[in-house]
Amino acid sequence: MSMEPSKNVMSVQFAALSENESFARVVVAAFVTRLDPTIDELNDLRTVVSEAVTNCIIHGYDSDPNGVVYISAAIEGETVSLTIEDKGRGIEDLELAQQPLYTSKPELERSGMGFTIMENFMDEFEVSSEPGRGTTIRMKKTIVSKKALFN
Repeated sequence: MSMEPSKNVMSVQFAALSENESFARVVVAAFVTRLDPTIDELNDLRTVVSEAVTNCIIHGYDSDPNGVVYISAAIEGETVSLTIEDKGRGIEDLELAQQPLYTSKPELERSGMGFTIMENFMDEFEVSSEPGRGTTIRMKKTIVSKKALFN
């Protein structure tokens, strides 16, 4: 019998409305709670979810409330995998979009740091996008259990 770590998964989808961004943060935080993350780890996860969901709403769907944001998460061992995606407009120039301070919506006073923040807060980060078909962000983070910190 294989002793591979058990895998726990969840997925949720919701309307691309800015008020659902906090819902997305809470859902992911609640899902990850069983790993007993530190406050900093939890805040990092909340921040990346917030950035990714906001990108879906503002950039993917151009704030069209008919859009749908999809989140799926998996926990395997101590590692959380997150996928956040939209089926919106997609990104024409992915390399440019990932440059720090670049924003396609300067009128909204966006900092252009969303992808940079996600990349810095997670252990693995990958964006794929196809114009007219949407954008998918895949991220992973290993949670260092608080129990391990105090033993």
